[in-house]
Parts: sequence; C-alpha cells; structure tokens
Amino acid sequence: MADLDKTSILAGGASNQHQTIDISDRTIMNPGGAGTPRFAPSPVTPLTLLAVPARPCAAASQPSQIDVLFECTAHAGASAVRPPLNVCLCLDRSGSMEGEPLDYAKRACEYVVDLMDAQDVLSVVTFSDQADVVMSARRVLDKGVLKDYIRRISVGNTTNLSDGMATAAAQLQAGRSDRSVNRVLLLTDGEPTSGSRDFATITQFVADQKRQGVAVTALGFGPDYNEELLATIARRSGGNYYYITRPELIPEVFRREMDMLARTVARNLQLSLHVVRSVTVTAVHGRDIAQPEPRGYSVVMDDIERGATVSVLASVALDRRPAGQYRIIRATLTYEDCVTGASRRAEADVVLEITDDRAKLSSPVNPKVTSQLQLVRAAHDLDRTMAAVRANDLDVTQAIQNLERTQTLLVSQGLGKDAAGITQAIDMVASGGSLEKTLMGAIIDLEKGKRT
Repeated sequence: MADLDKTSILAGGASNQHQTIDISDRTIMNPGGAGTPRFAPSPVTPLTLLAVPARPCAAASQPSQIDVLFECTAHAGASAVRPPLNVCLCLDRSGSMEGEPLDYAKRACEYVVDLMDAQDVLSVVTFSDQADVVMSARRVLDKGVLKDYIRRISVGNTTNLSDGMATAAAQLQAGRSDRSVNRVLLLTDGEPTSGSRDFATITQFVADQKRQGVAVTALGFGPDYNEELLATIARRSGGNYYYITRPELIPEVFRREMDMLARTVARNLQLSLHVVRSVTVTAVHGRDIAQPEPRGYSVVMDDIERGATVSVLASVALDRRPAGQYRIIRATLTYEDCVTGASRRAEADVVLEITDDRAKLSSPVNPKVTSQLQLVRAAHDLDRTMAAVRANDLDVTQAIQNLERTQTLLVSQGLGKDAAGITQAIDMVASGGSLEKTLMGAIIDLEKGKRT
C-alpha cells in the first residue's frame, strides 16, 4: 500500500503536467474518473462495487462535506446455482402459542422441509422455560422423519428467548460449510419472560454472531411481542424482520424467506473505507460503523441475492487542501462467493476535483445520491411518526397524512414493496391496530438500502 502515501495533483496551465507534492496524503490521479470500479464484472465475480460522490467537486479554500453513495450489485446474470442452506428453525412454544399459532408454526416448518434437499442442513430448536434441541443439525435426507420431529412439538410455559437463540446459533455453527447460507428463523409472540431479558445483552449476542457468519430473521406474531427488540435483532444480525398479524400467514412468510435465501450469491459482506489525511467519515446512514484504525472505517453488510443492489450512504467531511484532483477514499468490498466458497473482493475509488470554481461547486447533485438521500429521510420520517404516535403527540388523521406523504415518495422512487408496507401501516392506524409493529418493518427495509 506504499503507493497510496503519495499525493498527486493535476497542475493548471497549458502543459497539464502531473506533479507530485509531499504533503503525506494518500491521494492519486484516477484517469477513469469518480466511481470507476477497479475490477470490472466477470463471470466468476458475482459482485461489483461503485462509488458515487454527490458532486464531482469540493471546495479548496474551506472545509466541506459531501455525501458518497456506495452501490454493491449482484448481477442478474450471476450463477443461478442455488447455494446450500443451513437453517435453524427457532420456535417460541410458550403458553401463549397454544392452539392455532403453534399449529401454523409447525405447518410452516414442515413446508420448509419440503423446500430443502439433500445438500441442505436443517435443525429445530424450541424455547419455553428453557431451550430444547428438537432436532440437531442434519442433512435433509428423509423428509418424513424430519416432519415427525416437528409434529411432536408441544406447548410450554414461559419465554426464554435468549437461551433459544444461543442454542440455535450453536446448531448453525455445527451445520455450516464453506458455501452455506446460514440463517436462524426466529418466531415468537411475546416478550422474554425467563433467561436473560436484557436488551443490550441479547442484541450484542446477535451482533457477535453476525461476525461469525450467522444472521437471524426475526418473525413477530400477534400483538404482544417486543417489536423494538426483534427489529434490533434483525438489524444487528443482518437478517429480516416480519410482523405476522394472523397465524395462517406464518407459512407464507417462511416461504418468502426461504426463497430469498435460495437466491443468495454472496455472504459475509464487509465494506471498508480507507480515507486520506484530513478526511473523516462522519456518518453511515442507517448502519453501524466501526473504526478499526485511524483512517479506516468498516461497515458490515447483509448477504445479497442475485439481481439485487445494496446501497450504503456515507457523509464525509474534508478539510481545506490545494486545488487539484484527488482520490479521497478507497473502498474495498470483501465477501464470500456462495457458489464457489472463495473469498473475493471488489474496489472502487472516490475521486474529487478540489477547486474554488463556483460554477463547478454548484453543479447538480448526482441523481442516484439524491434518490438515496430521499430514502434516508423517508426512514427518518417514519421513525418520527412512530415515536409521535407512541407519545400520543399525533392523532390518527395526522399520522395517516404523514404516512401518505412517505408513501408517495416511495412510489416515485419505484419502491412499490416499501410503499405497500406503508399502505399496511395506514390500514393499521385506521383500524386501531399496531402501527409500530408494521412501521418497524418498513423502516428496516429502507435502512437496508436494497433494491431488486
């Protein structure tokens, strides 16, 4: 990386000569311009990375801030070979699940068995007063035997969610392979009432599991579960969040999740941003960011399916510097190819022209960045609406008006799925249902920045 420790500036004048000035910066000329991927797509590289600054220029004579969009795309032409799945079904069997809820949950689990084959690994864990391994991790060979295990699940008493997740994670670790997509499907209808009930402890556990390649999809059923806890489990582990209003919908949600897992082409994605001196990443919107070194930032991303694009929007602060063209960030995406099991990487540079030319500095914002900024604001607006409803600061009419504005924005951005989530939330408000549980899913989907 020694070549990054030199600063390159394009000097003015007719000669257009390239000069190197020692100011201990990590900048470089990039003939391809801003956002040029360092590696082009290829049949064996399913992901590409693009870096798009809001504007191609920043001010030379004063500090400035600029938004940068990083787009990771799994091309539709990537291999259609389905990766092996390593799934643990983690079911709440507390007393409140008695009757139809548990019956439909078991039916959904049997449906999952039907969707898997001999290359896949399945385990089943239940939790009540304690966690129980109904079926340890094993290949899906004799589906009748696996379904017999599931049919024997019976109702218990309390809700020991923390032990259930820990046991499920252990089963996934036992069943994982170099190519497998690893996922816990957690279904619960209530608050944790035994075991660890500490919010921070539970959510830190799933974050630690994410670093080991395990994601948790959280499925909340009915009116009594803690939507903030389940949403944070999904956020921090890289899984999905679903609010299930009626027991008969449980099998369909399981089917939707399994379909997504079957289309996954890359796992354990991590975006690393290495900045030059006097450049700081001030925020990554809707995501946790770590800073493992003074000029290095790291963002853990979700697994990605074939044909999907995941966007990460970062805000970057720049100090004054001489006029010229600079690379201010080198972005590196590392991931594991689910088809081959190989570790891969893609890189992109963020290159800006530093200038005091007012015409250049007032150039239009890149439309891709504008679009992502609007989605970030939409997520914030939904969050504020949800908080205001909780605090009784908004009546039904005002809440619906706020939601309709966000819905219009999502439709204009071509995000019909997210707009449909808002429609569901509006219906919930109008009927006196749980706005928070519905909106939480819409907010998480927007934060993920995923388009298919």
